[in-house]
This record gives sequence, structure tokens and C-alpha cells, in this order.
Amino acid sequence: MVTATREESPLPVLSRKDFVTDQEVRWCPGCGDYSILAQTQKVMPELGVARENIVFISGIGCSSRLPYYMNTFGFHSIHGRAPTIASGLKASRPELSVWVITGDGDALSIGGNHILHVLRRNMDIQIILHNNEIYGLTKGQYSPTSELGKRTKSSPYGTIDAPLHPLSVAIGAEATFVARSLDNDAHHLASMLLRAHEHRGTSFVEVYQNCNIFNDGAFKDFTAKEVRADRMLFLEHGKPMIFGKEKDKGLRINAMKMEVVQLGNGITESDLLVHDETREDPSIAFLLSRMDYPEYPVPVGVIRAVRRPTYDELMTQQIDLAIATEGEGDLREIFLEGDTWTVE
Repeated sequence: MVTATREESPLPVLSRKDFVTDQEVRWCPGCGDYSILAQTQKVMPELGVARENIVFISGIGCSSRLPYYMNTFGFHSIHGRAPTIASGLKASRPELSVWVITGDGDALSIGGNHILHVLRRNMDIQIILHNNEIYGLTKGQYSPTSELGKRTKSSPYGTIDAPLHPLSVAIGAEATFVARSLDNDAHHLASMLLRAHEHRGTSFVEVYQNCNIFNDGAFKDFTAKEVRADRMLFLEHGKPMIFGKEKDKGLRINAMKMEVVQLGNGITESDLLVHDETREDPSIAFLLSRMDYPEYPVPVGVIRAVRRPTYDELMTQQIDLAIATEGEGDLREIFLEGDTWTVE
């Protein structure tokens, strides 16, 4: 007897248009979220994942409207809780590609506890944090990443809170993949989104996103195209940390601190730090995460990418072991064990 075998159908060829919905995009004209949305839609066809197996989950804020504009499954959840919902979904449906879209206020204020634990657990999800250093949806209050002394509607005399560094928070929480990109560098942003998807474990990508209404130009001193080369450090694995239009400046460690040096006069590329994103020891990655302009060039790219077992892998292994040793179990039996009462 010949048994017919069922062959899996190849995935249809998709384009960016297949991930665009018919919803009116409701962000302020000129908002950096448009660029992040466009690059997200652009890279989706390159993932090799069926559209029905992609899910976008968000919290509350301007950035959290993004799931409405992705022609995939999505969940617009409550303030700060997107990582929790994403964790539950990934644990129950490990085959899904789960993306969390959040902002600096959503993730690092009310959602601070949730973001910390999803990072340390290393769930296999992607977290894209739009950082505009302001609360945009609620009309211009200072956020956890606003700079010290920032004058806003909720801090008319200037903030007195020390700002959080999102990448430092992620590294401190044992994140296995940490990266940063810009809303106005389409090619770089797309490459970081792809790298995030390729990583097994929690991927955390901070995107500098301009809020042109309440915090316009927050990053222009180093992200503007005419100054970017001299004021930003584009990290490449295995290559010296060199920057500048003429590639004539670099970074080295001096007395346990990052130091900017000028190449020449006895200083060569061999004196510079070589970027190793796979370094298990997070000390160099943490130093990079603390670098701010104008003292330092602002680093972008993959800062850390290390491999560890994911929470969902370990959980599945434990479940399989429990079934193998204890049997499938009976839910009704569990409910009825111990002291029970029948109410007539």
C-alpha cells in the first residue's frame, strides 16, 4: 500500500504592502514613529515567518498604536503590561514571532517591573522601545529618560530626577541582546530589527525617536546627517571602535574608563577597543551604554548578543520531563483532590 505524504506549502511571497492595514495612521505629522513603522513593515517579509504567526503587542502611548497599522495579529494592552502578555503568549504558542512595541514611559515607569523580569527570563521575544525622552500621548510631561533639568509641563522649574539609561537597565537585567538605532537612519534601523528577530532570547532595541511636538530635536546634536559621523559610534562586531568623518578617532580603556583618542602621534588602531558583541562579561557593554554626547560619541548598533537557553525552551523541557515521569495528569482530578464539598 502506498501512503500519501502531505508536503508543506511554501510561504507566499510577501511585500511591505501585505503588512499595511487600511487603518488611518494617527500620529502627528513628522513624528519619528512613521519611520519606525515603515521599517517594521519593510522587514517583515524578510523574516520567513507566515503572517498569521506574527503578533505585535503594545502597552499605552503614542508608540503603542503601532499594532493597529500592522496587518498581523496584535494586542493593544494596558499601561506597562505588554511584556507580561507577550510572555504568556510565547509560553503557550512558542512557534509565534512575538514583538513588543513600547515607549520610554510605558516600559520604564509603570512597566519597569515587567520589563526587568522579561529581560532576565530571556523569553524569545523582540522588544522595540521608542525613546523620545518625553510623554507624548499625555501632552508633554517629563519621562524616566528625560535629561536632568528638563523643563516640561510637569517640571516647570526643571526635572530633579536622574534619567534612566534604557540600555544600562537592559544590561543590568541580564538581557542577552541589546541594541540601539535611530528613527532617521532607515537602513540601520531595518538591520537592527532583523538582528533582533534572528536572536534566540529576549531582544531589546532602543530607537531614538523624535517627538516633533513636545520634544523636537532632542537628539539632533548627534543624529543629524551633517554631524552624525563625528558624534556617533557605529559598532561593528570584530572591528576597532573608530568614528569620525575621517575615521581618525577611536575609543580605548584608560583607568577603567572609556577614553576618546585621536589616531596618529603614536596611537594606532591596535591601541583601540575591538568590539565584541558576544562577550559574556557585560562590563564593556555597560560602559558603552553609559556613553552620552558631548563627552563621548553615542554608540549605535548591537552592543551585546550572547546565547543562553530561553525561558520558553527550559519551561518546555520541564513540562516534557514532568509528563514523562508523572504522566499526563487529569485536571478534574486535581480540582477534586483534598477536601471538597457538594452544595445541594
